[in-house]
Order: sequence, then structure tokens, then C-alpha cells
Amino acid sequence: MNELVSIIMPSYNTANLILESIQSVLNQTYTNWELIIVDDCSTDNTEEVVKSINDDRIRFIKKEQNSGAAESRNFALREAKGRWIAFLDSDDLWKKDKLQKQIQFMEDNGYAFSYTDYEEIDAEGNRLGVLVTGPDRVTKRGMYRYCWLGCLTVMYDMTKIGLIQIKNIRKNNDYAMWLKVCKKADCYRLNENLAYYRKGRGGSISTHSKWKLIKWHYRLFHYADEKNPISSCFCTMRNMVFGFYKKKKYIKQQVD
Repeated sequence: MNELVSIIMPSYNTANLILESIQSVLNQTYTNWELIIVDDCSTDNTEEVVKSINDDRIRFIKKEQNSGAAESRNFALREAKGRWIAFLDSDDLWKKDKLQKQIQFMEDNGYAFSYTDYEEIDAEGNRLGVLVTGPDRVTKRGMYRYCWLGCLTVMYDMTKIGLIQIKNIRKNNDYAMWLKVCKKADCYRLNENLAYYRKGRGGSISTHSKWKLIKWHYRLFHYADEKNPISSCFCTMRNMVFGFYKKKKYIKQQVD
């Protein structure tokens, strides 16, 4: 329970939110971590906000050219030194015992890939009373059905999974990553609410039309996962069906 965690955080124009996200990392009861922030040429004062924090566990890297979150995550993963790889976007939050509980869960059970439940908040950080859960075990087949995992809750063991790199797609790039990881290990759910996802923020995939969602899902399977057009269409339609299933079964109202 004392091996290094590498936390992957892409950032772009979140100067008004990233400090709170970083603070949720600083508050962790598990302290052996490195936070790798890769900034995608922000035009606001994100860099100044991050550099105002005096902690040598935080590494801030500013890219020379804007290329999207996929390339930012790829770069951060190449820089990562830890056994455990965790993900947190620059506007989302963790509860203080998230890392400790998840690592304990994985070590106790010998898991290489896991995720947790999370709660939704709005753009101002107000709780929305919505808890998002998922299946207790997600196999490769299950992962192709739908992206059950919230990116901010995922952790995997680098010693068992190895370096993951994905193609440069602007949307669904976290899903593209899980599709690669699930080919090496099943994913297990820690049945605890350990994070806060900021819902409805600008640029979030959930704020766009159904036709755009279909287009981005098709591109995920055809371009990023290199499936033929027929298989890509089938995977996309199946994904839409299981999306409705997730909303009915795994999204719960009235969080305590």
C-alpha cells in the first residue's frame, strides 16, 4: 500500500476549476502520488493557477500545439512512473479516501483494472442528487456493449497492463483507452461513491445531439479500434441500446 500512483490530468481552459480538482488530490489520505497535468495550449491562466501550488509531486507540462485530450493522456502516460495509473479531469473531484480505498480493493483481490461509483455535480459544484454505478464486473464483451466506467474513477496496474496509447480522437478517447485495457484484464467495480463528476460543462459529450453522439461512437469503433464499417455500425447501435439500459439500471436519483 505504498507504491506510486500516477494521476493523469489533461487540461484546457479550466483555470476557474482546476484548483479545486488539484486540491481534491492534495487532500488524499494516500500520499505517494504524482499528478501529471498536460495542458493543451490553454488560452486562460491555467498555467499560473497550477504553478501557484507549491508541491513537487505536481508536474505541469504545456504542449506546444493544441491536439486534444487523447494526445494529452498519451503524453502523460508515457511520462508516468507509477505502478498504479489513475485518471482525473481538470474539472472533476475525488473524495479524500478514493486512492486508498481503491488500491486496497485491487490489492486485496488481485485486480489489475477497476472503477468506482461517482456522484454528479453541476457546473458550480452543487450536488445534483444523482449516483452513477455500473456492473460489478466488466469483461471485454461487456466493455464493447457500453462504456460503463466514469473516467475519473478508473485505475489500472501498469505492471500488468503496460503502456496504453490510443489514436487521436477528439471525443470518446477515454472509452478508446478502456477498450484497449479490457483486452488485457476484466474491470471490477468498487461499490462506493468516491468521486464527483461535473455534469453539463462546455464541450462535454453529454451536451451534444444524438446524431453527433452516433458519429463519434462510429468513429471510435472504426478509426480508434480499427473495426470494419459493418462491425463499427453494429457496435455503435448496440452502444446506443445499452446506453438506455445504463440510464434505467445504473443511474440512481436521490443520493444521501
